[in-house]
Amino acid sequence: MTNEQYYDFIQPYQNAGQMMYTRLEVLNKSLYCKSATSPIHNIQERIKSKKSVEKKLRKMGYSDSVQNAKDFLQDIAGIRVICYFIDDIYNLVNALKRQNELIFIKEKDYIRNPKPNGYRSYHVIIAVPVYYLDTMEYFPVEIQFRTMTMDLWASMEHRVCYKKQPEHRSELAEAFCQYADILGKIEEQFEAYNETGMLEEIE
Repeated sequence: MTNEQYYDFIQPYQNAGQMMYTRLEVLNKSLYCKSATSPIHNIQERIKSKKSVEKKLRKMGYSDSVQNAKDFLQDIAGIRVICYFIDDIYNLVNALKRQNELIFIKEKDYIRNPKPNGYRSYHVIIAVPVYYLDTMEYFPVEIQFRTMTMDLWASMEHRVCYKKQPEHRSELAEAFCQYADILGKIEEQFEAYNETGMLEEIE
């Protein structure tokens, strides 16, 4: 994949990501319509770099062609949404599900079912419509929803255990499982201050 091919390839994913980002900003202002409270602490977005695209395709056993990237990668565009409370996450996901033009491709609830290493988050891949002059095409956007405590744990685990690849990896993994439990209990205490709660789902 040449640099020119890469930049042409990612353009519609950038558009899809920006459209999804805008939808989330609107929901942040309107989800709790009878309250001045907003569910989102901050939103981060990124587009997978050329190097990351090629590396992931090779890891999956494919050549690093543009067509393979289109066919096999669903996380070219990524958004991370950091919320205050767990209920905020589920309320946002349910609100997105009520937007008929969005298509939910995949969901993984690592909050109710954490990974063995203690990781918690809510992952969705959503197909977002991108409109052109005379056509429309869907492009996937991966969204990770976390609370601030979940993001603290994930960021530190990635920095300490993944990036550095330490010698005593098993001991660190055990320690981070314990940290996940501690942060989970702190999060439960914070939930007592949540004034919004879980919104009823609209059928």
